[in-house]
Order: sequence, then C-alpha cells, then structure tokens
Amino acid sequence: MSTRKPLNRNQAGIATRRVVKVVQFGGGNFLRAFTDWMVDILNERAAFNGDVEIVQSIGRGSASLLNDQEGLYHVVLNGLVNGQPYREVRLITCVRGFVNPGVEPDRFLAMAENPDLTIIFSNTTEAGIAFDPEDSNPETIPNSFPGKLTLLLYRRYLHFGGAADKALTIIPCELIERNGTTLKELVIRYIKLWNLEKGFFTWVDEHTTFCNTLVDRIVPGFPKENINEIWDETGFEDQLVVTAEPYHLFAIEGPPHVQQLLPGQDAGLNIVYTDDLDQYRTRKVRILNGGHTCLTPVGLLLGITTVREAVEDKFAGVFLREAILNEIIPTIESPEEELVEYMDTVLERFRNPYIHHELKSIALNSISKFRVRVLPSLLAYRKRFGTIPDRLAFALACLIQFYRGEWHGRELPVNDESHVLSVFREAWSQGDVTRAASQVLTQPDLWGMNLREVTGLEPLVTTFLRRLQDHSVPDAFFKNHERTFP
Repeated sequence: MSTRKPLNRNQAGIATRRVVKVVQFGGGNFLRAFTDWMVDILNERAAFNGDVEIVQSIGRGSASLLNDQEGLYHVVLNGLVNGQPYREVRLITCVRGFVNPGVEPDRFLAMAENPDLTIIFSNTTEAGIAFDPEDSNPETIPNSFPGKLTLLLYRRYLHFGGAADKALTIIPCELIERNGTTLKELVIRYIKLWNLEKGFFTWVDEHTTFCNTLVDRIVPGFPKENINEIWDETGFEDQLVVTAEPYHLFAIEGPPHVQQLLPGQDAGLNIVYTDDLDQYRTRKVRILNGGHTCLTPVGLLLGITTVREAVEDKFAGVFLREAILNEIIPTIESPEEELVEYMDTVLERFRNPYIHHELKSIALNSISKFRVRVLPSLLAYRKRFGTIPDRLAFALACLIQFYRGEWHGRELPVNDESHVLSVFREAWSQGDVTRAASQVLTQPDLWGMNLREVTGLEPLVTTFLRRLQDHSVPDAFFKNHERTFP
C-alpha cells in the first residue's frame, strides 16, 4: 500500500510563513528552479527571511497546482560536479502561491502595499518584455507584463506617498539584451501613455532600480519519466517537481545595494555582480541558448525527443557542434580558446545523463527565441564574411517547416503566441514553399527586420525548405554539399 501523501504545509510539517519580500512575474519551471531555489537557500544560509509571491504571467500553467500545494514543491538537481555524479533533492518552502491579476485584480494591486517588499523578479520569456498599445486604460489590469508592472509600481507610489525608501529593485531574468534597461523604458512609455503624474515618473526614474541580468541553468522541468521514484523517495505526490542541473550562474549588473539584498556569496550561490554583463551574456545567449534554439527544430523534425538524444545523434550532434564552432564562435569578440572551452562545457551539460530535457519544452515561443539567440550570430557572420552561414540558415528553414505544424505526416508540437501562429497559418495556407518562406521572412514583427533584405538569406532558406519537402533532414542539408552524411 502506498505511503505517499499529498504535498501541503500540514502534511510536510512546514508552518513557517515569512514576510513577502519578493514578487515574481512568472511561475514556470525555470524561475521555480532558479530564483525561488536561491531564495530558499538564502533563507537557510544567509538570514534573508523572506517569501515569494508569484504573479501568473500567462493564462495557463501550474497556478492552481501550486496553490493546492500551498507553495511547496521539490527541486531535484542531477548532474556531474567535478566529474562526479551529484544529486540533491530540496523542498522549496519560500513560495506563498499564485495570484492571477485577471481574476483577482484587487489582490494583485494590494501586493504593492506590502512594506516589506523589496525585489521583483520576472521571466515572461523573450516575448514578455514588450509594449502593448491596447493597454491604454490604467483603470483595468493591462495585458502585458510591463503594463502590469507599471500599474503595480504606481499603486505602491501612491500608497507610500512617493517615499524613496519604498522604491523597489527590479531584476528581470528574460534573455534579452539589456533586459532591465529595456523594461524601464517600457514602464516609462506606459507612464506617458497613461498621463501619470511627473512625481511618479521621477520616483521610477531616480529611485527604482532596474538591473540588467544574465541567467544560466538548464531546467528540463517535470520529470515524468521517473516521477514515481521521486515520489517514493520524498514520500509526497508532488505535482510540481522540477529537475535542473547543478550548475547555475546569476550575473547581475546593478548598484552596490543589490548585493546586500541578495548576498549570494554568504549562501554559496554563484551570483556574480559585475559592471560588464556583455562578456557573460553574449557567449551564453549565442552558444548555449543559441545552440538549444538551433538544435530544437532540427531534432524535432528528426523525431528526437530530448536534448541529450539530439546531441548524441550522428547528424544533429555534429550539426550543432559545427554550427557553434564554425558559425557562432567566429562572430563573438572574445578569445577563441575561451569560447571553444565554453562550447565544450555547454555540450557536456547538454549530454547530462541525469537530465531529461524535452525539445518540445524548448520549442515554446521559438520565433522570439531565434530572433534573440540565433539571428544576431547569423547577421554578424554575414557582415564579417560576406556569406550566409549554412547551418544557421538551415536551422531557420527547419524552424519555418516546424511552424507549419506537420512534416511528412507527423504532427509537430508548435507552441507560440496566437499572432505568431496566424502568420505561419497564412504563409503555409497554399502549401507553397517559396510563398511561405517569402511571407515569413518579410515579417519585421517576427524578426525585428525584413529578413528578405539580408542578401542571400531568402534563396538559401527557400532551397533548404524545398529539399525538406522530399528528403530526410540530413539529406536536405547535405545535398549538393561537398561532405556526406557521417
């Protein structure tokens, strides 16, 4: 007879409720295994003594489950540390639960009146830090994350009479360049759109801190393949277990007081405070995240399920390594030896035998990810060498094919914003490859520019797409290439 229990504070014997010091926009796997995991450790080792309240940033997800479990869940770390197997299971106790602003607007706004609140974290994906002109009425809860943040800050400003010591530190984790700076610019746009008073603008501009950051940890998420073993080990039927690798890096560019708010060194956490985030960001976003984003559509077209399987595949693994080595690294202004060493470390992390990282989970919002993580390398390569990089262009072709939703009779797990999906539905509506490539590449809303203006890109992507209609993935790439399938 099973001895597993449902997970809640009574069953787990966790009575402690700390003051809420953190509001977090987004409660997906990554933040729960990264920032919330860190706060839990800071509570244990550095007397942070604070809890996290999560704002639901999308209309779906784990909100009800986390509320049912009263904010409790387990993080399971699996991987190699110094070449040796490492495993850690931690029950996270610092999360209060979810608030859905659309359902509970008063509760959402009341969060701003908490005098103990000091930090706001966010991870709304690359698509989340964006301006929505339809958020024109501050009397209703905005759709966008920056709009919601502006409204929350305004409520706090009013409640505390513009007190400088009640201003917050905003630490976004979205993987866009200058994420904090960009978020601040959008907040100011909403202040102007809504005609809010000058005193609030000054409070935001001079007293509210917006940090630029870089986050690095591979978080596959819920381990459905061995969840029963984890439940037996913990004794709880935790519906929100999240797995991650042991490695983590949180690089933060901000004023000195941020280090006092999050004393990572005191807790043994790899939180780095720096004046130069670019050196961390560029190599990580282009090599690790760009590698993931290139690998995902190629692997899914091949019928591969996980990152590890893709890296070990005789085509996809070689394709990825050569894309990074020959087409991404040459575009980064850092010593090549250091970049190659970092690439080898990343590929070893991708091969982590203890992590089951599904490609379909990485495929979420792949278009905005490609725009941020891969396109800068493609454009920099074109500028430096005068030609289009074959592998990055092929990854783009595979991505366009993937967004058709099916290939050679197989349904593909496309998951993106509705306006993105509508672009691809229209582009593929007649089943014409040339038309599809042309319509997709010409969309500045997708790519930030008209990619048809990049000399040589459209013909190459169209050629690859045409080959994908009648050939396997390897043959579509290698046809007319000098080398052959390995």
